[in-house]
Amino acid sequence: MNRLVLACVVLVLPPLVSVARGQAANRHYPSSRPPLRQTRFVELPLGAVKPQGWLRDQLRIQAEGLTGHLDEFWPDLAQSAWKGGTGDGWERGPYYLDGLVPLAYELDDARLIAKAKVWIEWILASGQPDGWFGPAKNKDRWPRAVAMKVLTQYHEATGDARVIPLLTNYFKYINRTPPDWPDTEWRGVRAMEHVVSAFWLYNRTGDAEILKAADSIHRSCFDWTPFFLDFPYTTEALKAGLKYTHFTHDVNNAMAVKNPALWHLRSGDERDRKASYQGIASLDEHHGQVAGGFGGDEHLSGKRPTQGTELCGVVEYMFSMEKLVEILGDVAFADRLERLAYNANPGTCMPDYWAHQFDQQANQVLCTIAKRQWSHGNDDTSNIYGLEPNYGCCTANMHQGWPKLVSHLWMATHDQGLAAVAYGPCKVKAKVADGQEVTISEETAYPFDGVVRLVLESPRPTRFPLHLRIPVWATGARVVCMGTETPAEAGRFAVVDRMWDPGEVVTISLPMNLRTEPRYNNSVAILRGPLCFSLKIGERYEKLRSHHDKFPVNDWAIHPATPWNYGLLLDRGRPEQSVSVATRAVGKIPFAQDAAPVTLKAKGRALPGWKLEHNSAGDPPMSPAVSNEPTTDLELIPYGSTRLRITEFPTIQE
Repeated sequence: MNRLVLACVVLVLPPLVSVARGQAANRHYPSSRPPLRQTRFVELPLGAVKPQGWLRDQLRIQAEGLTGHLDEFWPDLAQSAWKGGTGDGWERGPYYLDGLVPLAYELDDARLIAKAKVWIEWILASGQPDGWFGPAKNKDRWPRAVAMKVLTQYHEATGDARVIPLLTNYFKYINRTPPDWPDTEWRGVRAMEHVVSAFWLYNRTGDAEILKAADSIHRSCFDWTPFFLDFPYTTEALKAGLKYTHFTHDVNNAMAVKNPALWHLRSGDERDRKASYQGIASLDEHHGQVAGGFGGDEHLSGKRPTQGTELCGVVEYMFSMEKLVEILGDVAFADRLERLAYNANPGTCMPDYWAHQFDQQANQVLCTIAKRQWSHGNDDTSNIYGLEPNYGCCTANMHQGWPKLVSHLWMATHDQGLAAVAYGPCKVKAKVADGQEVTISEETAYPFDGVVRLVLESPRPTRFPLHLRIPVWATGARVVCMGTETPAEAGRFAVVDRMWDPGEVVTISLPMNLRTEPRYNNSVAILRGPLCFSLKIGERYEKLRSHHDKFPVNDWAIHPATPWNYGLLLDRGRPEQSVSVATRAVGKIPFAQDAAPVTLKAKGRALPGWKLEHNSAGDPPMSPAVSNEPTTDLELIPYGSTRLRITEFPTIQE
């Protein structure tokens, strides 16, 4: 077994776990049809998982913020050609819907459903006799890939019979027309996003023409497998003077890491499966960032904690992890998903979801319009919080993060059970065993607390297995059902297979011990469960611009109101000896700075020589650093609760 030790997570390259020939696959939800290889898990249809507790509060904030209102005033959506207008006809309408549709149906929000239907009805009516669909003004295949992902989710939620013929006709169009997937265009390097929907469709129809189209796409577009197996960008493009291309683009890489594993379902080639692992390992080794993403301020930019990570890259990397855990079943992908979802995702948005950044920084001490050491393509507005900092792609695409996390918390299994893939308060209703529908209420404050209670309800006693993910960091985890404990090994799925009576409870206890991670210049990050912790810095907001007279849509600069240049007095091997933990109930705004559900108390000393450079924090001094300043009490809160932060700390030589 080849173990890859990475900057953010340990990935284990296991033997492929698949359903053997002749063994029953899941009988209740569409899974891989031959000749496709079987996935490890099976996605549940949109709406099977509904948020509860703090996670529902978070989605309601999104519904009442930009997601719920953006198309009412932002010209690229308000006048979008994707709903019959005269405006943008490229990716922004589909990007927006890719978050709006799952949000609407997970919340059962009548207003948002009606809003989404305006777009969906136009798209479904746009199909042409030759199979093309969408705005006539745009002939690019790339936005159709996103639109198809929207339609597949909509079909799962509603069963609308018009979706399948539209998608089928489009793939027939692909077969009848010459390949159009140039490496120099977005549609070429992102062509495999078409295959996500192609496999979804084939598994429901069995139409061989769809696989023929998928084969044509894969044969004609950029092949990411050799790229990730022999990763060429092993240094900071900014420093090395490398040429910026579609292959150095951060979002393209975030999307593409799932492509080899996805194609493995068709090819069976071990190189394809290995390439997804190796791609993530290489991105971590050369560009990895503490919140789970990688240095990509438009292009791959290394591991310095002041290089940016683009918001589009965060949500697309999340979706890649969701697909990878479905396909390969590896706990490490779900661990990474949670790290992105609960750190990088909220950390780049305002807690009220009315503003976002284009680029976030792990060490982010000043958010202003100013020159920074970004790579090619980012302007001076890239890390302010606002409506459309730098570029509007993230304004349109940011919305998928939370809703798609919710829809992937649970998956079906081929032994007619269910798998808890990631954790968060929710309720899942799904078919198990011989088709009996069960409901599981997941009661938890996770990721702020490590106790998860699963309460099962069904009309009658039912036997089926529960597969419960035990994160790689959760050494000593316990799974207890009705007084009986099930073995729970970190980095694997614990399986509880029994006859379930209505009302029975499973309690999962995931020890959230403090741990440290070495970072840039031998600095250190402190983690607890999936959460990274950052210095709480006082924030002074400066309104730069207002975009609306009714909605609170503003551009903000943020200045530090308290010092930030501290090193930690820390026993790196035993952080609990020098850091204490305090918790409180999760508030209605889960990632508000002044109501953080978990707070760490630590001690440190100022490092006066650690100053701003290029309008960002300078590189952390090499640890251990020397300071003769007085010892100071420091407060650390979750990364996602901060807008200004230090996350990679120097340690102080005592």
